[in-house]
Order: sequence, then structure tokens, then C-alpha cells
Amino acid sequence: MPILATLPKPNLFTSAPPIPKINDTPKRKPLPPPIPIPKYQPKRPKSPPKPPALKTFHRRTKYHKPVSEGVISSEADGRSIILGENGVSYLLPEAPFEFQFSYSETPKVKPIAIREPAFLPFAPPSLPRPWTGKAPLKKSKKKIPLFDSFNPPPPGMKGMKRVEMPGPIPLGKFPKEGKTREEILGEPLTRKEIRELVKPHLSSNRQVNLGRDGLTHNMLEMIHQHWKRQRVCKVRCRGVPTVDMKNVCHHIEEKTGGKIIYRVGGVIYLFRGRNYNYRTRPQYPVMLWKPAAPVYPKLIQEAPEGLTKEEADELKKEGQNLQPICKLAKNGIYITLVKDVREAFEESPLVKVNCKGLEPSDYKKIGAKLKELVPCVLLSFDEEQILMWRGRNWKSMYEKPLSLVSSSFTDSGILPLSTTSVSHGIVASAGEIPSQSDLSQKPDSDQSCEPYIKPIVKTSVSSPKMMALWQRAIESNKALLLEETDLRPDALLEKVEIFEGQSQAVEHSYPALLLPNGIDSTEMEDQEDESEEEDDDDEDEFDDFEDNGIRDELELSAPPGSLPLDSLVKQLYLE
Repeated sequence: MPILATLPKPNLFTSAPPIPKINDTPKRKPLPPPIPIPKYQPKRPKSPPKPPALKTFHRRTKYHKPVSEGVISSEADGRSIILGENGVSYLLPEAPFEFQFSYSETPKVKPIAIREPAFLPFAPPSLPRPWTGKAPLKKSKKKIPLFDSFNPPPPGMKGMKRVEMPGPIPLGKFPKEGKTREEILGEPLTRKEIRELVKPHLSSNRQVNLGRDGLTHNMLEMIHQHWKRQRVCKVRCRGVPTVDMKNVCHHIEEKTGGKIIYRVGGVIYLFRGRNYNYRTRPQYPVMLWKPAAPVYPKLIQEAPEGLTKEEADELKKEGQNLQPICKLAKNGIYITLVKDVREAFEESPLVKVNCKGLEPSDYKKIGAKLKELVPCVLLSFDEEQILMWRGRNWKSMYEKPLSLVSSSFTDSGILPLSTTSVSHGIVASAGEIPSQSDLSQKPDSDQSCEPYIKPIVKTSVSSPKMMALWQRAIESNKALLLEETDLRPDALLEKVEIFEGQSQAVEHSYPALLLPNGIDSTEMEDQEDESEEEDDDDEDEFDDFEDNGIRDELELSAPPGSLPLDSLVKQLYLE
């Protein structure tokens, strides 16, 4: 401590330290609150299990079950699913026929597998009410009468739409309750009645649209809803079903019980019947969802019918450079497609149809229809185009080759070049071989020469109208009938050039002037000059026709007074 003593101010602290308090506690961070106790909802009573048909959708699954013809599944109450000639159908007790999703677009080929479990797409017989959060409503004490077509509400009733009475009924008769289709339709409609029924619906938008699925099961109830207030239901068809409209019309009449009274293009006007009553209509259960389509055999095979794989590949290569006969529009009307393909097969063994813009399922369905209706063999669907081959057993639509020359020309020994083809004295026809009786010696020649074959003339008489047109063309020097048929190309071209020059000379020539006996040509010229001067005087009276070139261009196509307009003007003038 001697060192501290020597210091001038030995105080080491600048200020006195604070006096600690006895009750002062150090500050601490607040502790987090405890974990809250979870509040669990009270247990609800378990609802009855849902039917398997109302579970998740099965289309996106990889379900694949091979099936065979017969009953696929059945229930205790008699409801079953059947696989038969019409594909997958549903049989319900007391049903008038087997129900299907589509009646008109079901392929005729039997399916080989299904893509979803076999469930009926209808509501089960006992279905509990689903929970909506509210108590079910009490039953109304009002008794709402069923709609009766024979006793409709008055037209002036508030909130009621216009309803058409049964009919049309002839004078002195009344509608009668009918059970069969013939009783409901009644007597056949007259042309006047059909015109009166169809006319209001020509420009109406109230219609049933029939698309790629064809006539579906739920459309039957829709058609009856239209028949509830009007006598005619308008059905507009578009897309794939229009390839075979006869099939669509057959199923519509068969399943609904109506009568098609008018059809234009893809629009059908369906009449309900003279004695139709909405109250006694057939009632069908409604499908709750669209069933998944079953699996069918492939349309395109590696070795199609009557071909090997190599031959099919060669036909496909030839079809790549082939021009399509038509282009199908989306949701179009393909009524003439089958006829166009048949006519195209008359010229070429391969036919292609352009389907760009259509759904793949659509043009595959069209190809399947063409395979049955034409018939033909499908080769490919590459590049959204249908390539078809007419097959080995193809037969022409025409029994005889078309000819425009009658047998009267052959009687005179004149053969047209367009009907026969002669080579070395033999007339070439469609697969015909001359018989031994046609072989004879050529006249006026040595007996040692080769036998001479008589020409065989095979002609077919066309329509009288066409023959008259050909006869008129030949008489007016607008057509040429060749006497020689064994001409070479150069000789034929020479004759064509000569005929072309003669026809042009005749066309641009003027009629000759024929003078009767005893009249000099100078007198006729003087008369013509006088008539021309009179015409000039008449022309001066009209100022509108100053240009003689316009008058020269005007040519009369018919003699004056021969047109119907002339008789009408004359009649008005007399009145």
C-alpha cells in the first residue's frame, strides 16, 4: 500500500456504487402460454353407405375386363346388364325394351371388354335423401292434377303457356284414347294438314339437337316434353349420325312412337299423333350419367381383308399422293358421303376423305359407318384422313357400261369410237371373248390367208332424251360420228382438226340467199337497199340508239311474240 499512499488522490471510484435493494427482483421474459386443448367435433351418426354407382368416376382408371355374350351382372330385383348384338344394354323389370345409352350409334360389332365396373346408370329403387343441411319439406296439401292433353288448362290462365289440343281432328270426330301406336297416330295426314303442321316450325328455334352420340336414352323424355305443348317436335341432326339418316329416322320412330312427316337435310319433323295424350305417355327412367364406352376390335388391321401386309403397305404409299374427294366440316351434314364414295370407287380403287378439324373419335365412327354402308376396307386414319380400298369383291353400281349411242347406228355398220375399241379386227369389250362361230374367212381373199374375225358390236340404248340430243348435235354438225373405229392416234387427231375447222366455218358463216325462179339477183338487192333506207328513217326517230355497234351486238334468242312475257303484255294491253 505504500505506493497508494504516495498518490495525490488515492480515490479509485468516480462515484459511489448504488446500494442494492433487498426486494428488487431481476426482469425476465414472459413465458409462452400453454398449448390450447383441441376441441373435437361431436361424432355424427354414420350415414348409410352410398350405392357403388355413385362413387368416383371410372373413366380415367385403367379398368379393363374382358366380357363375353350374355348377362354381365344382375341384381336381386331383376335389374341386369346384358351384352348382345346391340352392345351393352340394360334390362329393367316391366320395361318395353332394352335400354341403351345410344340407340342409333351403337356399333354392330360385339365389344370385347368393358372400361368400368358393370353398374346400372339409373337411380336405385330405394335412394335415401342426401343431406342438405335442412329438414325435408313437408308434403304440400295441394293436389296438383296431372297434365292431361285431352283436358288442358284454359288459354287465359295466368302462368300457363300455350298448349295445342290433340289433332288435327276431322269435322264430326273427337280424339280417342289409344294404347297402340296405330291408335295414337290415327288416320294418315293429308298434304294440307302436313303443310299446316310444319310451317310454324320452319323458323322456330325450339328443337332437340342430335349430335355425335345419336339418339340417346334421355332424348326420349325430351321429345315427350316437346309433345306436351305442341303437336310436332323438330329434331336437328348434325355430325356423325347424318352419314346414315335412314338409321336415325328408323330408331326415332321406333322408340318414340311418332311419325316423321317431313325431312329436309338433317332436320326432322316428328308428329306425335292425332290421339296423343301426355298423361298416358310411356315413362322411362332417366340415366344419371354417361356410361363409359366398351372396348371394340380395332378398325385398322395390319393385314386387312383380302390383302397381305406388303400389299396393304403399298396401297398406303399410293394413297399418300391421292387427292381427297371431299373435306368434312365439323358438325356438318354428311348425307351424300356414302354416295360420293361409291361413285369415286367407279374411277379409282382407292378413295381418301379429308377429316381435318374433326375429333379422332368422330372420323373413326364415320370410317366404321362407311365400312358397312359402302362397303369397303379401311386402310388408315393417318393425318386425319380416311383412306379406303374398294376390295377384291367390289362390284360396279352399273350393270352395263354406259353408252350414248343407240342400236340404230350399229345397224348401218357405223361404230362410234367412244363405245367400242377395235384392235386387229377384234372389238374389245368388258371381258368378252369371240366364239368359234365368229371366226370365218375374209371375203374376196385367198383361202390360205389367216381367218378373219368379225367385229362384235355390243351397245346399250340410253335414254330417249339423250339420244335426241345426240341426234340433234350430229344433224347440226356440232358432233361427228366416226365410220372407222380402228384409227391410230395420229389419224384420229387429223380427223378432229378437220372437223374443228369445219365446225368453226359453219358457226361463223351466213345463211345463203335462195332466189325463186324468174327473179334476178339485182332486183333482190334493190329491194334490200330500199328496206335498209326505211330502217334508217325509223332509227332516226329514236335518239337513245345512236351507236350502231350496240344494235349489232343485240341478238334475238327467240322470234318476236314467242316468249311468255309477250302474251302477258298483250293481255294487259287489251285490258
